[in-house]
Amino acid sequence: MVDAMMRAVRFHRTGGPEVLELEQVPKPVPGEGEVLVRVMAAGVIPYDWKVRKGVIPVPLSFPVIAGYAFAGIVEAAGPGTSGAAPGERVYGRSSRGTYADYTVVKPASMAAMPKSLGFIEAAALQGGATTAWRAVIDGEVKAGDRVLIHGAAGGVGLFAVQFAKARGAYVYGTASAANLDYILSIGVDEAIDYAARDFADVVRDADFVLDTVGGKTLEHSLETVKPGGILLSIVGEVPPHAAAARGIRVKTVSPAGREDLEAIARMIDAGAAKPVIQKVFPLEEAREAHRLSETGHGRGRIVLRIG
Repeated sequence: MVDAMMRAVRFHRTGGPEVLELEQVPKPVPGEGEVLVRVMAAGVIPYDWKVRKGVIPVPLSFPVIAGYAFAGIVEAAGPGTSGAAPGERVYGRSSRGTYADYTVVKPASMAAMPKSLGFIEAAALQGGATTAWRAVIDGEVKAGDRVLIHGAAGGVGLFAVQFAKARGAYVYGTASAANLDYILSIGVDEAIDYAARDFADVVRDADFVLDTVGGKTLEHSLETVKPGGILLSIVGEVPPHAAAARGIRVKTVSPAGREDLEAIARMIDAGAAKPVIQKVFPLEEAREAHRLSETGHGRGRIVLRIG
């Protein structure tokens, strides 16, 4: 009997985008407690290319199917699996790779897609909306808080703005001059052109600061947080002594689970947030998608169309 085959983008060693290869591989079979999902679209997030380059120290067993975020349709469930029905439209993450026609997922790592979204938009949620959602929760954002979000037009920032506004916060956002009108349109109350103004001259006594930039931006952000406020970075480590000297609480973002995915879906269906797609590539152009993602430029998420 010949095993069923599928397309998958894999890499056999770490390196640049050129190591990504579109290959024919056996279709996976779900084990106990697992679900087989037909992937319709895969989000291209910075985590993907950082793993491909070897800059994130995760254990890899080559060859590796690239990708982490997905949206698709449940095709089958393994023995003893609950929480998913064949035909259900789902989104979330998979550690087994998502740049492929099929992937295997744990039910705890996925949830029903927002009813108002298609597969392309839903694939843009994992890694962007999920990180932003947990950051806003871990940042204890509430009505009346003053919040600063760096990189407010980026894949995480644009969701953080919308989620913070939904909680009733007053939001400052940094972005390039080209994106100032955009971040105002999604809820930012005061938009700051990071190339033209020092954000620390504008923002003082913030209750919560989310850093998606790192480096000097992260270090300089210490000046904007009030004593007892929270500084959270998703790209760098806050200097602990400097934070302690100012009475600033430092947090890291916690991983999103099924309940978070369900909450995000409800927010989107209620119109409180929406994804933004920067560009869609076919699966065959995964290398080009990675090259674009690595530039760090643009607004919103990059997605691979697969199904």
